[in-house]
Amino acid sequence: MVHTAYDTRELLIDCPKKINAVEYYGAKLLLACSDGSLQIYGSESANRSSSYQNLELKKELYVLERNVSGFSKKQVWSMEVLASRELLLSLSESIAIHRLPNLEPVTVISKAKGAGAYSWDDRRGFLCFARQKRVCIFKHDGVRGFVEVKEFAVPDTVRSMSWCGENICVGVRREYTILNATNGTLYEIFPWGRIAPPVVVPFPSGELLLGKDNIGVLVDQNGKLMQEGRICWSEPPIRVVIQKPYAIALLPKHIEIRSLRVPFPLIQTIVIRNVRHIQKGNNGIIVSLERSLFGLSPVPLGAQIVQLTASGNFEEALALCKLLPPEDSSLRASKEQSIHIRYAHHLFENESYEEAMYHFAASQVEITYVLSLYPSIVLPKPLEKSVETSGESTLSRVNSGTTDYYTDTSPTSQMEADECPPLEPKKMNHNTLMGLVKYLKKRGPTLLERRLLKGQRRLFQMLWARLPDPRNQTRVNVSTDSGAREIAAICDTALLQALLLTGQVVAVLELLKSFNYCDMKICEEILQKGNHDVCLLGLYKYNSMHREALKLLHELVEDSKLEHPKITTRNKFKPEMIIEYLKPLCGIDHMLVLEFSTRVLESCPTKTIELFLSGNIPADLVNSYLKQHVPGLRATYLEQMLSMHEDGISQNLQNEMVQIYLSEVLDWYGELSAQKKWDEKLFIPTSRKLVTAFQGMSEYNPESFLKRIPTDALYEERAILLGKMNQHELALSIYVHKLHVPEMPLAYCDRVYEGGHHQQYGKAQGNIYLTLMQVYMNPRKTTRNIEKRITNLVSSSSTGNLKSGWSTVKSKGRGLGKKIAEIEAAEASRIKASSGESGRSDYDTDDVIEEVNSTLMLDEVLDVLSHRWDRLHAAKTVRLLPKDTKLQKLFPSLGPLMKKTSESCRNYAVIKSLRQCESLQVKDELYEQRKGELKITDDSVCSLCSKKIGTSVFAVYPDGNTIVHFVCFRDSQNTKVTGKGSVLRRR
Repeated sequence: MVHTAYDTRELLIDCPKKINAVEYYGAKLLLACSDGSLQIYGSESANRSSSYQNLELKKELYVLERNVSGFSKKQVWSMEVLASRELLLSLSESIAIHRLPNLEPVTVISKAKGAGAYSWDDRRGFLCFARQKRVCIFKHDGVRGFVEVKEFAVPDTVRSMSWCGENICVGVRREYTILNATNGTLYEIFPWGRIAPPVVVPFPSGELLLGKDNIGVLVDQNGKLMQEGRICWSEPPIRVVIQKPYAIALLPKHIEIRSLRVPFPLIQTIVIRNVRHIQKGNNGIIVSLERSLFGLSPVPLGAQIVQLTASGNFEEALALCKLLPPEDSSLRASKEQSIHIRYAHHLFENESYEEAMYHFAASQVEITYVLSLYPSIVLPKPLEKSVETSGESTLSRVNSGTTDYYTDTSPTSQMEADECPPLEPKKMNHNTLMGLVKYLKKRGPTLLERRLLKGQRRLFQMLWARLPDPRNQTRVNVSTDSGAREIAAICDTALLQALLLTGQVVAVLELLKSFNYCDMKICEEILQKGNHDVCLLGLYKYNSMHREALKLLHELVEDSKLEHPKITTRNKFKPEMIIEYLKPLCGIDHMLVLEFSTRVLESCPTKTIELFLSGNIPADLVNSYLKQHVPGLRATYLEQMLSMHEDGISQNLQNEMVQIYLSEVLDWYGELSAQKKWDEKLFIPTSRKLVTAFQGMSEYNPESFLKRIPTDALYEERAILLGKMNQHELALSIYVHKLHVPEMPLAYCDRVYEGGHHQQYGKAQGNIYLTLMQVYMNPRKTTRNIEKRITNLVSSSSTGNLKSGWSTVKSKGRGLGKKIAEIEAAEASRIKASSGESGRSDYDTDDVIEEVNSTLMLDEVLDVLSHRWDRLHAAKTVRLLPKDTKLQKLFPSLGPLMKKTSESCRNYAVIKSLRQCESLQVKDELYEQRKGELKITDDSVCSLCSKKIGTSVFAVYPDGNTIVHFVCFRDSQNTKVTGKGSVLRRR
């Protein structure tokens, strides 16, 4: 026996007649005796009150109050009080109904003669009974009494029956069967066994308990087995009564009481011999013997709970706590808390840590009370000293060495600490810590919700809806409960430590990502000691300590590059991780991004530039930062910027980039010149980059760079800059007379021609190739004047030079098209005036006498003519050549030119003929269309006004069938034009 659930007492001793049935009505006992009489017994206290409304079963002997002789002609085998209708139903040779409390006869259901079993549905007022092989259903309508509803046939005699919802469960043919009360359909469940008779016990919720020998099986209203399990009695029961939370069974030798909570444990055994019947009363169980009655009165729940707790049966005690009445809610809460704490201590002692933590959480004991069992968990110091009132617990800090932790001094916890023996902290192991992790995860979200239940709704709303992110260093100071903040910090800090000790690094990262109040100092120290670098990064990151996080990440990246890293870690840290970290910060702190991105710019230039572009960091800001802190990386940045975002680089950045290249080249030139080792054919990678930049960029200012180039070196760079200033003559002169590389002048002309610059010269003197031929035709003059002209160009302080001005205007704005056109026209006029139509070059007008003595570079001229004859104006080219030039030398170029010209003439003649043929075909088609005929009769009507055409002027639509009056056609056209005009005006 676990505990005493029912107390036994005698109610009636030595009844003069044998007792067949007992029923409880109010405070009275109704006894149906073997001679057909009905005896009414009552307690002495009930007699003094003379009331049927006292519903308690008295703990004293009952005395006879009234004897109703002849209540039934034959013995009554069963009775039932229909309390909701104040009726007494009795089963003898038939079913008789009497009205309570005076026992006036109401009716006798004659059709129930010979009935062996019945069942009453009090909710709907239905009565079903079985006689022979028939099941009848009657209904109590309150006026006419019981009215027959339906009758169904069954295969055999019914041994037991009970309502189950809308259906009836019957025991027939050794089977439990569900009878559909609507259509009579039978559905077999399972056999009832071989030893005991069928037992059908209804539950108040609608389920059924069906007996199969010594096993009670639970089924639902449709006969389907339930998952709760089975009640195993020690012997096959004769009768079972349900009185929550227990099931009381009458066995052959004793009465057995079991809990209705799975796994249906044995609660109590009561030994009473020769028991014939047990009946459920209002507040107890009536046990009837042949001539005496016993009462089983339930022990008060509070006393049962105390018994169960003392015996260590905590589960049963908690189950009974839920049955305490609502008016005792405070008592119920205190008992549940006490039991949960005791049970948790018991489980913790027996190393069932997870279950222990579950009951600690259910007890709602302060979290510090639980964490005191874990001395290795370091807890944060309190934010401020505060004392909670209104029955809330207070937290007192106890100094233990170097660790500050809390002990719970709340009244409830103090009481439980006094009742429970002190527990020594367990040695930390994986199972112990896993139980703590689950406890903290379960308890954490409810810590602040408890404050809401105590009236602090504002705190809950601000913490869960409006409270700033705790990872933000610039938190807004809100007036929240400091106790709630402290408890939240304790919970999160302890959870992080427990997760680390159990090796759940991923869970630690998830905790840090979510809304938390982890103590920064404690967590940082623990993570550093344990070399949990990834978690430490997460701690810094999600607390907005980005500078510390980036410093740590940079140290880890640099350490990973070493052959023997100082920091032992499983993760391989790469520079790309810094870039990924910086991406979300681009819109927050540009300077922080620049500070740490420069550390990986050299190793990951492409991704770093992508970071600057994706983060919308101004390029000028990046360039100025690099110029101030790491000037050596400016070239790398600008190169990547240009390769990835060529159209978006500004003139200032282009100038910066070229200045860097030029400075490096000039330094190199100065070193070699000082050693007298300079040679124009020498080059370094930067000089090639400088040349490529001069050629490819268009937004830099060439005049400023031309001033920095020495006069006796860097001729190719000088030529490119002169070309950018549209000084093509000087540029070609340098290629021809300074560099002496035959391919370079022609390649320069190709670039200018293909870039569209030839259009400026096509109007005046041909194109750029004519300028090259002029340079070849006047070598001495060009050589003597080139330095002078370049010096004058560089030293000129005027910015009104037309060609350089054109470049400047182009670089400064896109909306100055009119000024650009004027400058181009003025330039073209100057060139045309200087060249004339005589075929002489512009050098001729400067010094005609020197042309006679010049050494012509005729071979180079003919080479240009032979390779680029298709890009030259034939007439102007021939005029430039000396008069004594032999035609045989011109054949390689003029031959293909003449061939192409004649071929073009033939092609144009063929095209002209085809156009003429096409024109004739169109005219012929027009004439064919005009040959169409249309017959106007008296029945022909206008398609617009539906009037006859008659002799009026008409018009025909292109389909040839639609005819309209010409006046109607004209009016329709005018209407369309007017409508379109109005629409346009509205627009």
